[in-house]
Amino acid sequence: MSRESDKERADRNFVELLQGARVAVTGVQVLFAFLLTVPFSQQFDRLAPADRWLFFAALVGAAVASICYIAPTAQHRVLFRQGRKELLVRRSNFYGILGALALIVSMTAATGLVIDYLFGPRLAWPVAGAIAVLALWTWFGQAAVDRANGEDQDLGEEPGGSSGGSEVPSSSSSREESRA
Repeated sequence: MSRESDKERADRNFVELLQGARVAVTGVQVLFAFLLTVPFSQQFDRLAPADRWLFFAALVGAAVASICYIAPTAQHRVLFRQGRKELLVRRSNFYGILGALALIVSMTAATGLVIDYLFGPRLAWPVAGAIAVLALWTWFGQAAVDRANGEDQDLGEEPGGSSGGSEVPSSSSSREESRA
């Protein structure tokens, strides 16, 4: 089996980033669409000023997350066939992280808003805080600890990203080999 070229690795990494974004973007868009309808409901005018700020944070967070998750696809269209895939991969990774952080803000604020409306701030703040901590830990903290400890490296992939002998073919090379 031949080694994966830099171009093939960039292509594979970009496809993997887009697959991850597809998981998040649907949920973000549903949340964003729902939040866009809330101010038009009959009860919205009864929200306290603090709840309006929570709504603002949830709405802006969902908008920023949507922008960040859609950006790689839009930029890919603009940069198509320009030989800048590695730049696009690095930038897309940054947007994915930023989008996830914005989504944490949106989900936390929306959850806090609903719980505050239903049960008051004494329950809303601890639950919203727990949601934020859980998301930060499961999405970033645990992975950061694993990365710092060098745990759970991909099959045969060294920390620098080069393959260390036991190579895993990319999906395109696997298809080509199966046709041969």
